[in-house]
Amino acid sequence: MGKVMTRIKITNALDIGNARSGMLPAGQIRALELDALVDTGATLLALPEDAVDRLGLLQMDIRKVRLADGTLREVALVGDLRVEILGRVMTCDALVMPAGSTPLIGQMQLEALDLLVDAKSRQATVNPASPDTPLLDLLRSSIYDELTPRDARKSSTIANISVVLVSSSVMP
Repeated sequence: MGKVMTRIKITNALDIGNARSGMLPAGQIRALELDALVDTGATLLALPEDAVDRLGLLQMDIRKVRLADGTLREVALVGDLRVEILGRVMTCDALVMPAGSTPLIGQMQLEALDLLVDAKSRQATVNPASPDTPLLDLLRSSIYDELTPRDARKSSTIANISVVLVSSSVMP
């Protein structure tokens, strides 16, 4: 498969929260747009260090990663990002790669945003089965089966449900 690139918008989610609470002028929310490689072999979003610095993202942890050539490295993990890809939005963490690296969109973002990779056209697209909003799969649980739609909107009930994302290709 040839490489698939797409435009992404990354925003500091803490800045968004601070702007909503009046602690930061909306014009000071840090965001940037980047061309990113859709990497179906990667698990998480990976961003170059210079982009992370421009966004003011804070390191949360260190993660051990295996690179495409099989070498193991420890890299920083940053959080509190808002990611927009093809008009779909999520919050997530990202691995930090050396400055100047190509940003990578991983499987977690593809699954959570319900995006597909068309190898023939070399494009990422929204799932045509859910063109308006991402459709996420949940494993069945006995508590979920007993909920009415009204119960499902109650945050106290939802807090008791374990949510597990699964690939749609695994579901019958």
